[in-house]
Amino acid sequence: MSFFDLKGTLKPLTALKQFGKKPHTIEFPKVSPETAGRYRGLHYNDLEACIGCGNCSTICQNAAIDMINLEGIEGKKGDSGLRPRVDNGRCCWCALCVEVCPTGSLSLTKDYLYVSDDPDSFLWIPGLDNPEGKNVLSFTSDESSLNDFNRIPMPELEGMERVKSFAEVVLGYNEEMARAEASRCISCGLCTEACPDHMHIPEYINAIAAGNDKDAVRIIYDNNPLPEMCGKVCTRRCEEVCAIATRGDAIAIRWLKRYATETAQTADITYEIVNPEIKEPNGYKVGIVGAGPSGLTAAYYLALRGFDVTIYEANAKAGGATMYGIPKYRFPIESLDKQIEYIEKIGVKIHYNTKVGVDISFDKIYKENDAVFMGVGFPKAWTLGIDGEDAKGSMQAVNYLHEVNAGEKVEIGDKVAVIGGGNVAIDAARVARRFGADVTILYRRRVQDMPADWEEIEGAEDEGVKIVPQAIPIKVHTDKKGNVTAIEYLMAEMVPDEKGGRPKPVAIEGSNKTLEITALMGAIGQQGDYSFLEGEYEEKIKVERGRFIVNEKQQTTDPKVFAGGDAVNRTADAISAIADGFRACKAIDEILVKK
Repeated sequence: MSFFDLKGTLKPLTALKQFGKKPHTIEFPKVSPETAGRYRGLHYNDLEACIGCGNCSTICQNAAIDMINLEGIEGKKGDSGLRPRVDNGRCCWCALCVEVCPTGSLSLTKDYLYVSDDPDSFLWIPGLDNPEGKNVLSFTSDESSLNDFNRIPMPELEGMERVKSFAEVVLGYNEEMARAEASRCISCGLCTEACPDHMHIPEYINAIAAGNDKDAVRIIYDNNPLPEMCGKVCTRRCEEVCAIATRGDAIAIRWLKRYATETAQTADITYEIVNPEIKEPNGYKVGIVGAGPSGLTAAYYLALRGFDVTIYEANAKAGGATMYGIPKYRFPIESLDKQIEYIEKIGVKIHYNTKVGVDISFDKIYKENDAVFMGVGFPKAWTLGIDGEDAKGSMQAVNYLHEVNAGEKVEIGDKVAVIGGGNVAIDAARVARRFGADVTILYRRRVQDMPADWEEIEGAEDEGVKIVPQAIPIKVHTDKKGNVTAIEYLMAEMVPDEKGGRPKPVAIEGSNKTLEITALMGAIGQQGDYSFLEGEYEEKIKVERGRFIVNEKQQTTDPKVFAGGDAVNRTADAISAIADGFRACKAIDEILVKK
């Protein structure tokens, strides 16, 4: 027997060495093999943390993700109500969807085993079809995510530098900064739903990111004729629901709107860029009472539709509260004038210094027009209701701001107290600081309860305004000539609300404190003034709880009369007033022209 024959005979016996060793195979599918540490398997989604932004669906290269409604999940502010569904027959488990999830709710697991003869069963709703979320992997952190969670800082004047003048505090983005900030947007559209005017926010931000500033301006003016104003002083509810804000800083939507609109430096340039389509006259006339944001908006879009529009404004300038209530370090007059000039260029007529009920009757406006819109605001301030409030040097903050913006000189001395915690209180305090006064804000609740914009609160503190929380004013002290000398107040403790609302301030007996002052400003709220409605109109146009009753078309109880702004809604911001004016315009057009 040759050597090779012997080797062939003995070789099978070498298998005997495997006796006693563990098997290399496993009992699949009874036992699953252990996967690698970063193996990418089936998806999992935290359904509560998910906001339905759709970013995962947008980025999926295989069209494996769609967004669907789920029973028990309702859409709400900042949440579309939709949730992702994954087609595991299409998915390649690249994890791009996980990398761009702004909330971090979506992830992959190490689970891979799923067997079924039903093709439709491979459509998984992560988090619902695997509710336990076993073997969940996390591929992203705030630092490694494909999203940019850090806002481009806005250049501003330093706090103590600001109080030296009424120069604009916010300096604005330059082109490079605007492009970088705009590129952070994921175009989810949650902001559009939150915006009272439903502005096309992702569209104009994408235009800015792409370097198409003129396109951005045109998109913005589609449903907002006062965008530069909104770019400076909007309450930006859109930013509150920004998907990026779930783990970082919201997109600077307001500042980007400001950037785009400021690229059109004059009314003529704005007109050239927007190139508004003005329809032929349709023969209908509309009279508008008040040139505030709602009235200006209704007038602008009605004029574009061919209506003959005339606004009756009691003051020397248009803008309403945005002109006479917002300090010019926040919203320069030149900026507002540019926007008003543009609105007048498209054919809107404004009669200034014309007070309805005094210089012209409401009855005349009503009878000479086919429709009437009232955007009269909330001009009358609530009084404090305490002893001595009628003393010399005691005033309403809203009146003080009006007089300062109108160029009048108001004597306030060097020690001012402001009562209230809203934006009017903050604005009055910051204006008083610019006139050299030491300013103290007394607010009956905690600082965190103040309804003012947090940016404005911080701005006031940076400028040296002192805020005393849980302070309830009880008496104004005066000298023999009736001049204000001090404000007396009680400290308060916060008592939990029985109905689960915010804690209530309750005065602490014997905690009296006195603050020496030379002027006192009340800023605890405002109310409407409808004295211009004569006789029959008082009955025909109903008012409830201080505001006009309107339907979804902004139509009052007199079908010929529409209303908007603060005299209708309680949000007390310009963008809501703009939305009211836009709705009223569409309704008037539908009723008169398209009937």
